[in-house]
Amino acid sequence: MKRGKKYRAVAPQVDRLKKYPLEEALQLVKSTSYVNFDSTLDIAVNLAVNPKYADQMVRGAVVLPNGLGKTVKVLVFAQGEKEKEALDAGADFVGAEEFAEKIKKGWLGFDKVLATPDMMRHVGKLGKILGPRGLMPNPKVGTVTKDIARSVKEMKAGRVEYRVDKAGIIHAGVGKVSFDEQSLKENVTCLIEALIKAKPASAKGNYLKNITLAS
Repeated sequence: MKRGKKYRAVAPQVDRLKKYPLEEALQLVKSTSYVNFDSTLDIAVNLAVNPKYADQMVRGAVVLPNGLGKTVKVLVFAQGEKEKEALDAGADFVGAEEFAEKIKKGWLGFDKVLATPDMMRHVGKLGKILGPRGLMPNPKVGTVTKDIARSVKEMKAGRVEYRVDKAGIIHAGVGKVSFDEQSLKENVTCLIEALIKAKPASAKGNYLKNITLAS
């Protein structure tokens, strides 16, 4: 693969065979980021699990202490009192059938989706659209809930959902490169601690096999 001049200029600063302490890794990510916009800091955590077995599936959610550094547009499927709760908590879009129909017609002007349990009769029909995009509400990660107000506030504050992929890797954003190193460190540490708590009882050996940071 042919690389650009900016990439070639910063690449020698990183030793691909070396394992860096978190603080040093964060310094390198910040100093070698060469794009002219505020990029997201991504983390990839390779876990010693085999997700094809149900008892080794790792998934959940965590609220990062310093947020994600971006505006998150939240769609809530709710009616009545829960609709009011969602709006008061800062949800961007709240409704029922009308939003389901908009999504069927191609509308995707949101980043996160929440639903009250009674609304899943509408949301369930959207699985083929929302599922592949990681947007389908699910009670296992708290996106199907009666506590709508708290969930909306968490989404706005920087709630990150994680799920191990087929290769046993967790991918997530943990902030912006413009964040100071301490804020990024706190966010990364928070996610790692959540993954450790979510360790399946059946997982053997070195659970955290490898962690990679990239802008």
